[in-house]
Amino acid sequence: MITTLAGGVGAARFLTGLTRLVKEEDLIVIVNTGDDIELFGLHISPDIDIVAYTLAGIVDREKGWGIKGDTFQCLSMLKKHGADTWFNLGDRDLATHIYRTDLLRQGLSLSQVTAEVCRALGLNVKILPMSNDKFETRITTPESSMHFEEYFVKTQCREEVLGVEFVGAASAKPSPGVLDAIMSAEAVVVCPSNPIVSIGTILSVDGVRDALRRTDARVVAVSPIVAGAAIKGPADKMLKGLGLEVSAFGVAKLYSDFLDAMVIDTKDVSEKDRIEKLGLNVTVTNTVMKTLGDKVSLARAVLES
Repeated sequence: MITTLAGGVGAARFLTGLTRLVKEEDLIVIVNTGDDIELFGLHISPDIDIVAYTLAGIVDREKGWGIKGDTFQCLSMLKKHGADTWFNLGDRDLATHIYRTDLLRQGLSLSQVTAEVCRALGLNVKILPMSNDKFETRITTPESSMHFEEYFVKTQCREEVLGVEFVGAASAKPSPGVLDAIMSAEAVVVCPSNPIVSIGTILSVDGVRDALRRTDARVVAVSPIVAGAAIKGPADKMLKGLGLEVSAFGVAKLYSDFLDAMVIDTKDVSEKDRIEKLGLNVTVTNTVMKTLGDKVSLARAVLES
């Protein structure tokens, strides 16, 4: 069994390659829920949906999120009513959020609802929310504190990052199966996701980091930083804002207490020696996933690391 820690788009692309090499039923994906947000009375789980839609083959590949061919008639009408429609929600995508919210109000946990969504999409991969408890990632900027999705989508990451707050981290417990998935895995893979607001959130949940330290599984991470910049998203801006080195080495250092190996891009070969001095094995390969072949090759390199 392979267990992965995942954020959104980057992780979903990597997992597409991994599912070509590993049977779906042998794969567990622990997903960040710090991005979860309530809009129009609906519970939205952006990273869970990106991973699920991608693995189900229905994601809008150009955007990396949402459902391909979706329409936005509901959002358009909400705008006519004067609603703030900064978060793009397609009509078919809304069906998922309505279904999720209805089941949550009936008393099901986010884990149970996610399992139902995966079943409906025909997925055999087990997707586990990192926690069923309320958890919110907030970004502090010179102007204010805001939900991560507001920073990421509404402001387009324009403002400087002064701090990141995990609201609920002190009390959030891992969802059922999360710790077991780490402890019983043959290998654990940290996907190429934002180390602060995707992987960092998962690591902040009680017991997760300790499980990664104690597991007998080989723990391998893929750097989301290539040549000093993020492939997608604000990871580089966040690392810089928090006073951390924006490099593959910087990411390796954040994970070094539980990591066995690191996969970095060919453009970062100069970082290899420094990372190895942290006690990690390093594989250098292409980590920029433009084609399905790229995704499969990267997944193979990770499994062989």
